[in-house]
Amino acid sequence: MKYVSVAIMPFHELINLRTILIVVILISLDLVSKYFVYYYIDLYQFIKITPFFDITHIHNFGVSFGLFSGTISSIYLIIIGLLVVFFIIYLLVNAQDKLEQWGLFIIICGALANIIDRFINGFVIDFIYLHINQYYWPAFNFADIYISIGIIMILLNVIKKLNKNKK
Repeated sequence: MKYVSVAIMPFHELINLRTILIVVILISLDLVSKYFVYYYIDLYQFIKITPFFDITHIHNFGVSFGLFSGTISSIYLIIIGLLVVFFIIYLLVNAQDKLEQWGLFIIICGALANIIDRFINGFVIDFIYLHINQYYWPAFNFADIYISIGIIMILLNVIKKLNKNKK
């Protein structure tokens, strides 16, 4: 084994006060924003903020963009989500560099926030609505933003590695 170098993030580095604080802040920001939308904005109401940005209140019974809405039970979506989170945690523990670790970490935060929301409500609350003229993007929430940012970080890391290998 002394000839093999394995790049594994020690588990104790994953669990520290800063990490726990970041998880709590990100998940709380998402859940508190959904709480305010749920209790202060009527279902399907749209509040125009700018010509391209509205706040709304939509219940997403499916996954991304409402896919499989009404076809898969909420409990199954929670179980599948948790399995995905455990797999991403495995990837995080075995990640090779900081950008990849942070990307996976932020994805986990977003996934957990949506899982908690689905567990509480039986659906995920989406409320950020972007549009330009007659072109509309499906409504989303902060947890979805976290997941997207994490994916972008991982893609940037892959591009960085590809460019490094070209040289």
